[in-house]
Amino acid sequence: MTESPQGVVPGRRLRIGIVCPYSFEAPGGVQFHVRDLAEALIAQGHEVGVLVAADDDTELAPYMTSAGGAIPLRYNGSVARMTFGPVAAAKVRRWLVQGDFDILHLHEPVTPSLSMLALWIATGPIVATFHTSMPRSRALQVAYPFVRPGLEKIDARIAVSEDARRTSTEHLGGDAVVIPNGVYVEPFANAQPDPRWTGTPERPTIAFLGRLDEPRKGLPVLTSAIPAVLEKIPGARFLVAGRGDQGKADAIAALGEHASAVEFLGGISDEEKAALLSSVDAYVAPQTGGESFGIVLVEAMSAGTCVVASDLGAFRRVLEEGEAGVLFRNGDGAHLAEVLVGVLRDPERRKKVVAVASEAVQRYDWSVVTREVLTVYEMVLAASEATVRVTEDPRSRRAGRLTREVGS
Repeated sequence: MTESPQGVVPGRRLRIGIVCPYSFEAPGGVQFHVRDLAEALIAQGHEVGVLVAADDDTELAPYMTSAGGAIPLRYNGSVARMTFGPVAAAKVRRWLVQGDFDILHLHEPVTPSLSMLALWIATGPIVATFHTSMPRSRALQVAYPFVRPGLEKIDARIAVSEDARRTSTEHLGGDAVVIPNGVYVEPFANAQPDPRWTGTPERPTIAFLGRLDEPRKGLPVLTSAIPAVLEKIPGARFLVAGRGDQGKADAIAALGEHASAVEFLGGISDEEKAALLSSVDAYVAPQTGGESFGIVLVEAMSAGTCVVASDLGAFRRVLEEGEAGVLFRNGDGAHLAEVLVGVLRDPERRKKVVAVASEAVQRYDWSVVTREVLTVYEMVLAASEATVRVTEDPRSRRAGRLTREVGS
């Protein structure tokens, strides 16, 4: 049993349980955030367990525990893979009991996922992080009466951006402290360019990373801009990384005779991503909505690449209203082409933008973000009125219900 006394001593070793709502079979931004946070906490000497959804053949880190495979569900304009139901709930209970955590950190706890199950089952010190940004949601409004009892168990809320904070506040009430997504800045800053992807003044290279089958990631906006860019800069090369056979086929069909200017790289590793971003002359982020932060923008900024992005609110804030990157009108392929040509033809402008971005990204380094998350943990634990222990409540009709009882 691990005791959590009043007046938590900053820097003490904690047992931290983190629950990821989405499957690691096809990881995305939230999964990478959970992974990197866990590893940053472990590097500081804390003991961390992470509960995830994953098939048996999915390779997981030693600190991760699988609660089983996931099913695809449409959510926030995308397709998310989640695990839910009584079998998953039993695995959540078992993981919580075995983990004997000082504090539980749930990500996206109001989506039907492992995080929601953990919120229902556990009580005690709970922190929740909200990642999603969306307009008013009828589904969340209808669901609110059902999730409210769980929300009342949360001791502190974190939002990864002002947009995510606003979404959480408007849909669920309460408030949250903004702690952004983290990036390991140094590996991107030190990545070596790959000659295959390095551009020249006559043949500049432009990168895009994202799921090709999701229209909101903006690949159709980019493909609509490519012919106009090639008209001004015939040697331009577009490097598209990401999975999605249908999205790739649609892009090739839309490009027609211009398809030869685009190289589809498929899925790439973290090391390849860093090399790609450090090699190209510009990174394009043409997302059309549903973005609460924009982690790949920070990665590109860390790699010393000029970012050209749609003027979504989340992107404007990361790019400091156009000082740390260049903005174009959301969904406007013609304007993207105009802005991109201007950026590619002006190396001095790119240099100035990159210089500002290199300073701005320090705010997002995991060394800073982890310190802020630990401060939230310490505040929550310090507010506890007594030591706690994990036990099974025999009075519960649900066998194995996890409770925390005040006691010594």
